[in-house]
Amino acid sequence: MTIKEIKALLDSDEVAAEDLMALKADSRSGVQKLLVSYRNRQEKLANKQAAFLGRFQYERQFWSKGQLVAGVDEVGRGPLAGPVVTAAVIIDENFDLIDVNDSKKLSPKKRLQLYPQILKEAVSIAIGVKSAAVIDKINIYEADRLAMAQAVNNLDCRPDILLVDAMNVPVALPQVSLIKGDAKSNSIAAASIVAKVFRDQLMADYDQIYPEYQFAHNAGYGTSDHLAALKKYGPTPIHRKTFAPVSDFFAS
Repeated sequence: MTIKEIKALLDSDEVAAEDLMALKADSRSGVQKLLVSYRNRQEKLANKQAAFLGRFQYERQFWSKGQLVAGVDEVGRGPLAGPVVTAAVIIDENFDLIDVNDSKKLSPKKRLQLYPQILKEAVSIAIGVKSAAVIDKINIYEADRLAMAQAVNNLDCRPDILLVDAMNVPVALPQVSLIKGDAKSNSIAAASIVAKVFRDQLMADYDQIYPEYQFAHNAGYGTSDHLAALKKYGPTPIHRKTFAPVSDFFAS
């Protein structure tokens, strides 16, 4: 086989054991370099797979009892503009998207790739949204909790247990609150991706209405371009009046 053919074989990740033995005996340095690259790639894949399976540890406790588990997470507590968005996601033992992880650890491109795949594989998915007006009225923490409850109540099947990222949801269901839960549970991680992509798209839509603030790029967070626009044009109807420095415009 030529080096090019061997590279194509190893890149396919469908290599028979006898092929590996033959390649190991090949004296060409280019072949041995390809083998090292292949083994490193396989090791990384095995580690990713093991980590993915490890993030089912909480779900398995309830799946073994025949219970439905929903992961719940939020995005948008810190921005100066836009709503807080939550997602509730029910997955089962067949869920196999090993790239699913805490949304903050994934690139925007990877989140967009995973989003439709999660929608396809999940048992049920629902969204909760609370506007800037609600946040100003009852504070961000309570608005976040209500948005989580909204997401859970919007699921088309009732879960038996909630896994929640460091929060308590005001619904009459047993729940486990996990600090940094989106890195510990695939259910919560899937919810974090869904919530993030949904909110980013929402802020991109708002960018069409309020282009001066570049919401498609900053998602409402207090970046330098956002703060400069806020200073020049003042707040929009989707800005949070109780968040500084937006609150400075409403000081008596």
